[in-house]
Amino acid sequence: MSTDLDPIYEELKRLQLEGLDRVFIEDSTMALLSPVAAPAAQPIVPPVPAIDLQAAMNSGHKPSAPATKKVASRKKSASSTTRLPDAQTVELPEGNAATQMQWLQHQVENSPVCKERLRQDEKIVFGEGALTADIFYCGEAPSEEDAVVGSPFQGKSGELLTKILSAMGLSRETVYMTSLLKWRPEHDKPYGNRPPTQDEMEFCLPYLKAQLQIVQPKVIIGLGNATVLGLLGSDRNRKMAAIRGTWQTFENIPLIFTFQPSYLLFNDTMKTKRMAWEDMLKAMEKVGLPVSEKQQRFFLPK
Repeated sequence: MSTDLDPIYEELKRLQLEGLDRVFIEDSTMALLSPVAAPAAQPIVPPVPAIDLQAAMNSGHKPSAPATKKVASRKKSASSTTRLPDAQTVELPEGNAATQMQWLQHQVENSPVCKERLRQDEKIVFGEGALTADIFYCGEAPSEEDAVVGSPFQGKSGELLTKILSAMGLSRETVYMTSLLKWRPEHDKPYGNRPPTQDEMEFCLPYLKAQLQIVQPKVIIGLGNATVLGLLGSDRNRKMAAIRGTWQTFENIPLIFTFQPSYLLFNDTMKTKRMAWEDMLKAMEKVGLPVSEKQQRFFLPK
């Protein structure tokens, strides 16, 4: 039984930013979210077909939750409230792609600003993949699983992205993967992940630009709503729902935005899967990858 609905509230906010206006919840799930009236009694849960995200978020109130003692969060760094300095220009040294990427990774992993924002037992997540990749995946920020391992797109989200790549005829080793932010964003909860702020993304943007300069991909795929603001600049009216699947440009490289894997796991519908898959098909066509009739039909009604 849920004892604290804060994570659900945060997830509803994130889904609203992604452009979703309602979610459907089964009765069994609602039962888990409802406080038990008495130890021996079963909660009576009226059927609730959907939650209107717009109404929920515009109300300005979090969903109610039973009063419980929160689990103490892990120790945070002393710099959690320290203002970020201005981003520094990155000038790559002479050398081949491998030498330049190794140098850049050393700069990021030894940056005092990046290191100070790590929580205990977490690592910098720099990026990995082919240095000659045609497709460059850019996520928002490392998840808890990413930060523990020090590698992007781990856990269930990473497994889903790996399956998507396989359906495209690719693998993790044939693309390049990274995130705008190189550390897991701090927050005051012992669970969940927070989207990066505009300041955080702008601080790390020179590192991303240097990675792009080294890899020189043919296409960038931005995963998640925060990448829209991080790559194209802050704009309240610029949301995933309006810009997803359309071609943009970043550093003179074609750029397309789509849903992040964690969103696809939460909003597991054929329609959403098809929308994301159509974005992948566009990227495949842009880089000259063959698209079979079978691939064209993925996630379409039988």
